[in-house]
Amino acid sequence: MKYVGEIRDPVHKYIHMTDVERSIIDTPVFQRLRRIKQLAGAHLTYPGALHTRFIHSLGVMLTAGKIFSHLSNYYPEKADKDNLQLVRLAGMLHDIGHGPFSHTFEEVLSEKKGMTHENVTSMLISRTELNDLVSKAGFSTDEVSSLSIGKNSSRSRWFNQIISSYFDADILDYLPRDSFFTGVEYGLIDSERIIDSMVLWEDSLAVDEAALYALESLFIARYMMFKAVYFHRAVRAAVIMLSRAMLLVDDFIGLTCFKTPEEYVSLDDYSVVQRIISIDKDCEETRLAKRLVSDYLNRSLLKSVFEIMIHHEDPLYHSLISRPMLRGSLENEIAEEAGLAPSLVFLDLPSVPSLPYHPDYSDEKHGGFDIKIIGKEDAVRTSKTVFEVSPMIQSLKGFMGLARVYTFPEYRERVFEASRKVFGEKPYSFKISL
Repeated sequence: MKYVGEIRDPVHKYIHMTDVERSIIDTPVFQRLRRIKQLAGAHLTYPGALHTRFIHSLGVMLTAGKIFSHLSNYYPEKADKDNLQLVRLAGMLHDIGHGPFSHTFEEVLSEKKGMTHENVTSMLISRTELNDLVSKAGFSTDEVSSLSIGKNSSRSRWFNQIISSYFDADILDYLPRDSFFTGVEYGLIDSERIIDSMVLWEDSLAVDEAALYALESLFIARYMMFKAVYFHRAVRAAVIMLSRAMLLVDDFIGLTCFKTPEEYVSLDDYSVVQRIISIDKDCEETRLAKRLVSDYLNRSLLKSVFEIMIHHEDPLYHSLISRPMLRGSLENEIAEEAGLAPSLVFLDLPSVPSLPYHPDYSDEKHGGFDIKIIGKEDAVRTSKTVFEVSPMIQSLKGFMGLARVYTFPEYRERVFEASRKVFGEKPYSFKISL
């Protein structure tokens, strides 16, 4: 595999690229990722967090290649070096389907159309110029597309886990990258040590016991970044405002009604904001959406007035994630108790649980919850689950899902009292935070 250029990167120093990778980078489909921030809304709390899906995708490409190259050195019969380019392409295209404001738009798309960015990824790889470029490089677009989301059934499980697992190329790039750009140092991890300690056990990626501390630091880092950045109250406030604004105006400007790849590619952080603030129709929905976007642009954020911690095994947790109507009914109940319009109350329960290692969330997407740690006993290789060897990771399993109630600053006290009454009458533990 021949490299024809390089890109300077503050995290990895240099990212080298092949001819097909450079051709893909130069397409409008890939360049669009420059206009999608990696962390929607985080820059309003951490001003340096202006990095985008573009550079993250290149970082994942590099990291996926490092993982595969390491495995091919130790398992040449399983990890054919001819597949290095395939893995790098899957890594660089793993986020190609992300919409405006990243996961924020995906929540809207899921609620309105039942789609995810993975569905869009397949469409963009197969129905744009990416198809020709991937095909000319000698790869099947179906294979690249399915591998980019970690669901290539024709490949071994470990092959997919390079792209989608609990220690995949994605997390090994985004933790140090998000840490660097936010200035929050909790995300610093020993990526090289983790990669160098990856082994194959049966059909899965596993980790040598010598790197257990590095693996534990990865989970601690992710947990701390969730607390400090991803689930920060102000960061989530910005995300809620964008999400609700897009939901309110979707029927008027058709953000989720794209029929062609070109229509989808036209959607990015900037174009969506412009489309919302430029709406001509005047009604309750558009007025609220415009206020939310205007307040977002001026950092006049919603306020978190009530917070509850719900155990991942609690039926309420799963119901709130999977049933938007239930969330809406709770918002209505709180609003009625506060004597306000339902549109002034916002219940936030992120679709990604506030756990670094979540048993119910892991099975399909992350290649299974059962991470194997490989050691030796009496010169015989042994396999144990990560729980058997790491009490620390075992303890993280018991953390809770997080839900918050937000409102505009002027209604803060009323919604706080109403939330306390509504949730206080329900059999769930709760925590108040003003």
